[in-house]
Formats: sequence, C-alpha cells, structure tokens
Amino acid sequence: MFKTKLYPFIQRHKEISELLSASDIASNIEKMTSLSREQSHLNALVEKANLYIKTSDAIIENKELLGDSELGDLAKEELNTLEPMLPRLEEEIKILMIPKDKNDDKNIYLELRAGAGGDESALFVSDVFKMYARYAEIVGWKIEIVSSSDGTAGGYKELIAIIKGDSVYSKLKYEAGAHRVQRVPDTETQGRVHTSAITVAVIPEVDDVEVDIKPNEIKMDVYRSSGCGGQSVNTTDSAVRLTHIPTGIVVAIQDEKSQHKNRDKAMKILKARIYEAELQKQLDETSSQRKLQVGSGDRSEKIRTYNYPQNRLTDHRIGLTLYALEDVMTNGKLNLVIDPLIQHAQTEAIQEAGL
Repeated sequence: MFKTKLYPFIQRHKEISELLSASDIASNIEKMTSLSREQSHLNALVEKANLYIKTSDAIIENKELLGDSELGDLAKEELNTLEPMLPRLEEEIKILMIPKDKNDDKNIYLELRAGAGGDESALFVSDVFKMYARYAEIVGWKIEIVSSSDGTAGGYKELIAIIKGDSVYSKLKYEAGAHRVQRVPDTETQGRVHTSAITVAVIPEVDDVEVDIKPNEIKMDVYRSSGCGGQSVNTTDSAVRLTHIPTGIVVAIQDEKSQHKNRDKAMKILKARIYEAELQKQLDETSSQRKLQVGSGDRSEKIRTYNYPQNRLTDHRIGLTLYALEDVMTNGKLNLVIDPLIQHAQTEAIQEAGL
C-alpha cells in the first residue's frame, strides 16, 4: 500500500526536529547545517504525505457511511471530492520521493565551445549564450562572463560564464552535450544551408572544502594575454594557465588585467572541473545509468538540433520537436525544452526507484 511508504519519511522528519532542538547539535554547526538541509528537503514531502494519509483515511470513513440513511448522501458528495485527489497527490509525492541530486541547488559554470563549422560555429556560440542569458533574466538568475575567446568573424571560439541563482544546476544540467545548428550563414551568397556544432558543458560550482587541491599538484604558467589575431592586449604577464598534474585538467584565464584575479578565477574553474570529472567517474561506474546523462555526459553526443529555415528545435534524447525556435532562441522560452526534459528524467527515476 502506497501509504505505508510514507511513514519512514514522516518519522525521519520528526527525528530531525528533535535532533535540532538538542543542545549538543546546536554547538555543532556542520551537523546542524546538514540536518537543517535534510529537513528542508523533507518539508514539502511530509506536508503532502500527511495530506495523503488524511485524505485516504477520510475516504475509508466516508465509504463506511454510504449505507447510512442520514449521512449517506453527504458521504457520497465527500467521496466525489476526495477520491480524485488521491492519485494526484500520489504522483506529486512520487516526484518528491526521488533521491535528490546533491548538486541541484548549486550555481554552475556554463562552458560553450565552437566545434565543426568554423566561423559559423563561433557565431552560434554567441547565439546560444544569448539564449541562456535571456532565460536567466526571465527566471531571475545572475549571469556573468568569466572568460572568453573571440572568433575571427565574430562570436566566440570559447566562452565560460557563471550562472548564480535558485537551483540553477537542477534546471540546466541536461543542457550538456553537442548542439547542432542548421541555417544559412551570413557569408553564404547562394542561400545554402550549412550545418555546424558547438559543445556545451554544465559544471556545478563547488565550495573550497569539496575539492582539496594540494599546492604541489598545480603547475602555474603566466603569459601575456592576447586578443583576436594574437596581438598583445597588455604589457604584463597577467594571463594564467593552471594545470592539475594528477588529472591533466588545464584552465587558462586572461580576461582580467590582474594576474591575481585571473589566478583566482582559474582556480575556481579548475576545482569545478575536477569535481565534475569525479562525478563523471562515479556515473560511469554506476550500473544503472539514466538515459539522460547529467554533467558532461558524453560531450560529443548530439543532443539537440536547431533548424532555422523550418523554425524547428529537436531534442534527440526524448524525441521532442518544437516549431518555436524563435521563441526559445530570442525570447528566452527555454522552459519549453527544459520542462519536458525534467519530466522525462523524473519518470525514469520513479521507475528506477520502483515507486
């Protein structure tokens, strides 16, 4: 019976409340923070669970009254209201019972890189970044370019931005992969449609305590930053390249005039990439991988196609096709894609968990 699955969550919520009122926990900031976070995640589930149990009990009581000459009609009326509520509550609770991704509440580093297609690919990096920026504006997130490398004909060969706000990773984690564009480039005189691609990486921002890097594991190189065409941007060695020796991960930042600021930026991105690499390793070792890979997944895997001549967007993982490319790209209605992806992932998770 579904109701019996709810009691452990209710009991755990009660235990946490009692623990948080204990004097020894109040003096342990780390433990108190952990418990408070767990309680916060359980609040909505327990509220729905209590309502489900109350509704279920009320249905049983009203069914017992159906044969009563005085209360039968009232009981029937109550049942007409209560019975449709139960399956809706059950579906809502199942979603809340899905094990929470520990990174869902985190900010992210969004990395966009031009791929096949030359100049057109670099221009598409700019277009996709504007799409995410517009969506971020709509949902109230802050977005800031951390590092960028200009394309020779406009756009960006590479762009790294940080997006901060409420549950950014939970919304954008399925964006990682290869994004393909089909359109007529501005430079095409004969009106032929070209295909090019970019790669998107979505990396959760990490706290210093989550990734411990020892000083002897880092190789730092400094050099003069260069602009489009390789010309020197300034006369000091302000650009920084950090190499994490154990993993071979490299981060180069040159956007700031200060070497110190560039190093700080590079170190934060490096820690995030190391964390992401560890996440991917864990995912690869998991026997039951989700159909929707998160984090980097396979960055070379084509996940989405943007077809401009037909105003069509296709997400290949869930077979979603929208004839609303302008709305998504220009008007920031990325929720038209994100919401179905999340719903699909939730359905997969519910099935895996046997709920």
